[in-house]
Amino acid sequence: MTEREAIAAVWRIESARIVGALARYTGDFALAEDLAQEALAEALVTWPREGVPRNPAGWLLTVGRRRAVDAFRRRSALDSKYAVLAADLREDGGEVEWDPDQIDDDVLALMFISCHPVLSREARVALTLRVVGGLTSDEIARAFLVPTATVQARITRAKKTLAAARVPFEVPAPDERAKRLGSVLNVIYVIFTEGSSASSGGDLIRFDLAGEAQRLARVVSRLMPDEPEVHGLLALLELTAARFPARTGPDGEPVLLEDQDRRRWDRSAIRRGRAALARAEAAGRGLGAYGLQAAIAECHAVAPSVAETDWARVVLLYEALGRLAPSPVVELNRAVAVSMAQGPVAALPLVDSLAAGGTFEKSHLLPTVRGELLVRLGRTGEARAELERAIQLCGNDRERAVLRRKLDALG
Repeated sequence: MTEREAIAAVWRIESARIVGALARYTGDFALAEDLAQEALAEALVTWPREGVPRNPAGWLLTVGRRRAVDAFRRRSALDSKYAVLAADLREDGGEVEWDPDQIDDDVLALMFISCHPVLSREARVALTLRVVGGLTSDEIARAFLVPTATVQARITRAKKTLAAARVPFEVPAPDERAKRLGSVLNVIYVIFTEGSSASSGGDLIRFDLAGEAQRLARVVSRLMPDEPEVHGLLALLELTAARFPARTGPDGEPVLLEDQDRRRWDRSAIRRGRAALARAEAAGRGLGAYGLQAAIAECHAVAPSVAETDWARVVLLYEALGRLAPSPVVELNRAVAVSMAQGPVAALPLVDSLAAGGTFEKSHLLPTVRGELLVRLGRTGEARAELERAIQLCGNDRERAVLRRKLDALG
């Protein structure tokens, strides 16, 4: 691994913890991210020359804290914050000790700040994905099917709003947590979605993102154990991640669901997921959006094969999900389930209706599904056109290769 690859790996895994720690030290959310970015820039210069340090995350945190001291010194030599921060640094100039297990609350506080009620829902999600999840503006835009410029504008406005509102760096009181919980769960969900099916790049699964989302879901479930939807989300993530070992082949190529060796599925994760789903159901309030998706994932987890999956139940669950949390993606997935339960003739009008809406104009998802339905119907020429469009729109190298093989198979 080169120094640049090491920097990218450390940043992807540890950026949220570093920003969270710096926000706690400085009490300034926007400043913390700026300091972390400055530390990253210094690493890009120093590590290739001097090598990767023994404790990379600690090195970045140390640089960030020293930059904070410099910033406060410039403001005022007698500033109390400077005195506190300076005293916190080791006298020998060494690196800050880095123990990721001790700063879960920093990351959680960072999430709740990003999801503060003074921000719009869209801004909360975009900002948290950027700062906590480490996603780029392009990745967030793909996740929400909106232009990149829109995401960038949301993030900029969100930072200015938080600064103007003087939002403190802290995990909110229990009554305040409930107000922000929906946004927090949505952020975790989108981070995991990007990790489980990367929208761009050379890897199908970004295990760092998916693993971070699972970790955050567990933290929130411990913090708010009486919220059923927290357990519903955790169940969904566990049941989905259980299939990771079988989703790629030896060279990282995607393996479709019907071709996966289900003996490779992580049975421990399935058990954890089903236990979390049972806990969500035990609350007696009915399943929420994440709980319903977890129930769909459970249908796949317990089925011996694709053919033996209870597709009728999957269709019903998607219908319930569509009423509770309507979205074009839910409707597209329902169409796929209908095609398995009732055949492609029943599903194609549903997909055509979504195509007419234009929501998926820049996404490869709809032409991929429509192309496969047309293949099953024997309409090869139309199927080729759809798959060609899907290849053009797909940003992930691995998925694009699968689509290319499907296209080539049509002759």
